[in-house]
Formats: sequence, C-alpha cells, structure tokens
Amino acid sequence: MNRKNTLQRMKGGRMYNKWTLTWVTCITALLGCMTGCSNLKYLPEGEQLYVKGEVEIETDTIPERYIEPLSSSLEELLRPKPNTTILGMRPQLYLYNIAGEPKSDRGFRNWLKNKVGQPPVLLSDVNREYNENLLRNRLENLGFFQAEVASDTTIKNRKATVTYTASPHIIYRIDSVTFDVDSSELGKAVKATQSASLLQPGRPYNLDNIISERERIDNELKNKGYYYFNPDYLIIEVDSTGGDHHVDLYVMLKDETPDKAKRPYYVNDIYIYPNYTLTENGYRRANRRNAELYKNSYYFIDPDATFRKFSIARAMFFKPGDQYTRRDHNSTISQLVGMGAFRFVRNEFVDVEGEPDQLDVYYYLTPMPKKGLRLEVLGKTAAVYDGSEINVNWQHRNAFKSAELLTFTVYGGFETQTGGNVNLNSSFYRYGIEASLSFPRMIAPFNWQPTRKFVPRTVFRTGYEYLNRRTAYSLNSMRFSFGYLWKENIEKEHDLKVLEVGYVQPRNITESYQAMLDTIPPLRHAIEPQFTFGPLYYFTYTNSMKTDPKHGVYFRGGLDLSANLYGIIKGANVDEGRQYQIFNANFSQYVKVEADVRHYLRLGPNAKLASRAMAGFGYSYGNSRMLPYVKQFFSGGPNGLRAFRARTVGPGSYTPEFYGEDNFFADQTGDIKIELNTEYRAKLASVVHWAAFVDAGNIWLQHTDPEKPGAAFSKNFVNEMAVGAGLGLRFDFTFLILRTDLAMPLRIPYRPKGERWVMDEINFRSPDWRRRNLVFNLAIGYPF
Repeated sequence: MNRKNTLQRMKGGRMYNKWTLTWVTCITALLGCMTGCSNLKYLPEGEQLYVKGEVEIETDTIPERYIEPLSSSLEELLRPKPNTTILGMRPQLYLYNIAGEPKSDRGFRNWLKNKVGQPPVLLSDVNREYNENLLRNRLENLGFFQAEVASDTTIKNRKATVTYTASPHIIYRIDSVTFDVDSSELGKAVKATQSASLLQPGRPYNLDNIISERERIDNELKNKGYYYFNPDYLIIEVDSTGGDHHVDLYVMLKDETPDKAKRPYYVNDIYIYPNYTLTENGYRRANRRNAELYKNSYYFIDPDATFRKFSIARAMFFKPGDQYTRRDHNSTISQLVGMGAFRFVRNEFVDVEGEPDQLDVYYYLTPMPKKGLRLEVLGKTAAVYDGSEINVNWQHRNAFKSAELLTFTVYGGFETQTGGNVNLNSSFYRYGIEASLSFPRMIAPFNWQPTRKFVPRTVFRTGYEYLNRRTAYSLNSMRFSFGYLWKENIEKEHDLKVLEVGYVQPRNITESYQAMLDTIPPLRHAIEPQFTFGPLYYFTYTNSMKTDPKHGVYFRGGLDLSANLYGIIKGANVDEGRQYQIFNANFSQYVKVEADVRHYLRLGPNAKLASRAMAGFGYSYGNSRMLPYVKQFFSGGPNGLRAFRARTVGPGSYTPEFYGEDNFFADQTGDIKIELNTEYRAKLASVVHWAAFVDAGNIWLQHTDPEKPGAAFSKNFVNEMAVGAGLGLRFDFTFLILRTDLAMPLRIPYRPKGERWVMDEINFRSPDWRRRNLVFNLAIGYPF
C-alpha cells in the first residue's frame, strides 16, 4: 500500500464509515421528503397559510442605522408566530399533517402530531387590529407619541403575508427631570439618589427607563434602611404640554405611601435555627426557647449542636443595632446558601412590639441529609474509544460540624477501541480511589479573605489510580493537591492550587511492547516515570449569567509550574548530563501557560455564532526537555479538530509513522498548541438544532527532534495548520445535549508543501473518498 493512501486511511475507520452513511442517508431522505410534499393541500377550504408578519418603517426622522433594529424588535411582538421554517420548509407542520387523526391520546401518532408536530397557523388566526394597537403602544412607550400603524395582506398560492407599516414621526425627548419631593427624611433620601438617575435631559423618552428608575430608587432606599418601601410608592408624571416634542418628568412620592414605608429600620435581635425542620404545611412557627446567645450578637436555637456556631456566624452580615440594608440582607442569604450544607434557607423580618423602627430577624436553615451514597453507571464515548465506568460516591456534608464536605469515590471502568486506525493499546481497564475534603472558608497561616460576596473554599484532594493496558503496560498514579477556590464576583473565579503533586510509575511492561520501544520512539514517552510538583493557577471569566447578552464572553487562563526553584537549586541540566530523580523518577521542570477565549454572538432568538481561540505553551528546561506525557497537548477529536481523529494531528508537519502489518499508529502529543474554531448554531425544530463549523490548529514540539522531522515550532507555524469543516445536529433534551458532527479535512499539514489544501479533491459521490475523508463524531454537550 502506498504512503499517501495509508495516511488518508488513518482519518476514517470502517466503524465510522457505517455511521457516516447512515447519517447522510437519513438527512437526505428527510429533506427530500419534506421538499417534495406540500403542506398546502391539507389546509381547510377557503383558508390561507400565514407564512410571515413583517414591519416596515416609514420615516425620515430616524437615522438609518436604527431602522432595522427597530423593525426587528417590533416584529418580535407580532402574534401569532408563523410555523417554524428550515431552509424554506416547514418540517413540524409536515409531521403534524402526515400524522392524521390519532385514535387515542397515547401512542406514536399522538406523540408525532401533538408533541413534535405543529398545527398550521392560518391567516384567519391573525388579528390585524390587535397587532396594530400592540405596535402603536410599543412605539409610544419608546417616545413616538404620534406614531401611526396600518396593515395590509398579500396572498400568493394560498400563502399569506401581513405587512404592517409604521410611521413613528418625531421622537419625544426629555427636557427636564425634577425630583418633586418634600423635606421629610424619606424625601431627602429620594432626592439624594438623583445624581445617579437613569432619566437624563436630552435622552429619548422611554417607559422601560421610567420603570427601571423606580426600581433603582427603591433599591437605594432599601440600602438606607427603608425596609417597607417599594417602587409602587413612586410616581413619575410626564408633561408633554411644553411643545417642541419634549417632555418634563416629575418624580414624586404618592400621597398614600404608608407611614411604615417612610422611616428606616434597624436590626434588633437575630435568631438562627441551624437544624430547622419543615412541617407538612411548610415552616412551623418559630420557638425561641433554649436560645443560646453567641458573642452577644446571635441567638442560636440548636439543642443538638448540629453546627458549630462560628461557622454560621461568619456568614452573617447583620449585627444587632445595624441599619437594615438590602445589600447585607442578600449577602447573608448568599453566604448561607453557598455553604452547601442547607437544603432550604429562609429568613423573616418581624416588627418589634413597642419599637416602631426595630426588626427582629429569624434565619431558618434546613440541613441537607448529612450522609449520602450515590452509584453511577456510565456509558462513555470519546474519540475512537468506547467503554463504561462505575462510580461509588460517599459524602458527608457536615464532617466536622462546620459544613465541611468529605467525599470518598471508588471507581472502575474499561474502554476499547472501536474506530480509527489500529492501536497496539486498543483496550484497557482502570480503577482507583479519590478522597477530598472541602472547607467553606479560607484556611491559611495568615488572615486572608479575598471576598465576602461568595463563599470561598479550601480543598484537599488525594487519589490513586491503576491503569492496565493488557497487551502493553500498566501505570500506577498517585496525586495530591491543596488549594483554594473563590469567586471575585459573579463573573470572575479563581482556582489556586498551592501545591499539586503527581507521581506516575510504569509496571509490567510486556515483552512485545518492550520490543517495540526501539523501533517506535514515540512510545517511550508514554511510559516514562513522571514526578511533578508545584503550584497551579487558573482564572475564569464569563458573562453567561447575564440575561441573553448580545455578546457572550468566556475566558480561562492557567499557569502550571513544576520544580522550578528546586531544579534551579540543584543545578539540573539534562543537556549537560545533570538530571536528578525523586522516588526513582526524573522530576519534571517546566513552565506551562494556556488560554482559552470564547465569544458567542447572538444573531437572533434561535441563532448564534460561537468562536473559540486556544493557545498553550510549555517551556521545559533544567531537568526536562519536554513536558511530561500527561501534561502535553494533543489535537483532533470531537471537541477540537473534528475532521481528524483524536491525537492524530501533528506535531507540526511531521509525517506520522505506521508500523507492522496492522498499520499501528502512535498517539501524537506536543508542547505547544494553537487552535481556532467557529460555528454557526441555529434551531431547526423542537429539540433539534444544527451547526456549520470550521476548525483549524495543530501542535508542535518545543525542541527539534531528529526522530520527528518538521515537528518543532518555527516561524512557519501558520503553514502547518490543519483545517477541517463540517455540519452537525444537536439534540437538546434539557438534561443533556446529544451532539453529532460530520466533518472533512480541508487542509492536511503533513502533506508536501503545495499539496496541503485538499478542497479540489472533494467528491461526495465517491464511496472511496467518503470512506477516507468523512469523519463522524458522537459526543455529549457542545464542543465549546
């Protein structure tokens, strides 16, 4: 077999060929059926199918760049929505029609018609007058007080389109904002918030801003003690009689504002029930008997001493005599929930009899079950391996009565190769045990409290794993780490492992594997004894918590260090023959930096463009020439370059070697990685989504390796990038996302220069081309 065909065969195993043909056949058949079948013949006599509602803006008073966004926002208000379309087809309507009339409310036909299918949206279902009033009202809320809306219907081939023509005319702007309040304490407090007002002269009138302004003032007052105040006690009057398309706004307090809302409140006594139980009807009445005062601040009602008092008291932001603030109210609840020990957290503020400005505070904490045992049986698919795993997990959620989480996990599993090229290590099994102890606070030799907004954690973790590749070798792995987890705010998270230790020792190397080490150099690195120790830090930023952001951003960056100071002290230099060991293993000395940046651009209610850029750099020196095997980068697979199998790309332009009659191929790893991905995601129907994607990237070695020509990183790295593209289906079942991707290579980096782009070779009609180039990936969750 010639070299070129061998390399191409590497990308497509026969197992994946079957999946590919099945996937393509099903999609082709479904699209062909929906294209060839018309939904119109199922319409009732005299009815038309409502296919579109559109809004046209007729104005010369709005800048051109604002017209399309305004039109799109108005179209979102139109009701009803037409049937869902995919590339001009209506698959849900088609399924509804072919299902016919189910004979019962159960069975496949009923499920297909009423759960998956979608009934036709008819023109007679559209109330044009209602939609006109809806659009007019929305335009008035945006400041177009003289807006006009008309509508017209176009019918072609029994398909109806309703066009709404909106004439906004001139927008009204704010001329002045007056806080018209009295000189009472409440009036002064409202007046003091004016500098941060959302209502500013010169800006367009907007009802949404007026509502937000009331809520802003309420929040400011809550943080000044006005516990019983609410936004309904504020009124913002609008005066448009001044002319010239301007309005004057007056912020006032309603006359009917109750006395309780006009004064600030202070915290009196604080009662905490750490072991509170619920009745059948909810929370039972609080009983303050046997209350024990702690540090002259908190009354604990916990006769069985289920929790140490300090652990809960440290979560409190209130103390007796403090003025009530919503900020401290919410922070306390957040801290108690963040401890992870309570199933329910509820608080109650009660007026103190005879004290008009005093509140007693009650915290009712219902603990989670103290101990828990969980059994998990998993089916796994990753790259070219399939297998199963069983996990037994035991937890104690209050190990030392301070909400510590103690966890023991015992696991075991096996994986076997089901696709791709032949691999000597085609199957393996593993088992291990892990123990972790997490404290809901910082444990450090000095007073370190990075934030009180969120509960920080101190985590100790240790574990052992035995991996047996039966035809090759076995590995004993031990690990230990100690560090901290904390959130700076809702968007920023830190993970600092002050010390992470990893120790890997090979055992039971078979004679057949030993014989191959001299002829297959890449195999040596996988079984080298490894010892790493040092700090590890990761920082994560994301704005995904924001409600439907236009631009979603995710960043995760890390710094991994091993034996840096120790190696320098020892004077280690592997190139000069000074290499040292710890526990019969050469310790690794390196600096590893990696970053993962993602951007999600929302293109519509059911569509987005997701992009990712990844980069990793490992610099080994002193006692090492390359990163340890478990720390190296690889490329390819269902979450990376999807047109290539996992660990088959790179390093660089190195041409992978095949060995033996079975064309055995060794995994490819590197010290440097660059990867770029982008994909368009959109909803098809119901739980079905689709994506079109392009991936590019590769890995490289830090140093030149004579056994791997072209593998070292150089200034020509761009010319060594692999590129692939494809389509995918995603099934969003809420509790999991099942993903299928079908990809093909566009650029192969190990081909000769000038022949790396392979787009001119694409031939979907050729079975041989499909077998060698189409790669099917089945995975859980999105790739990024």
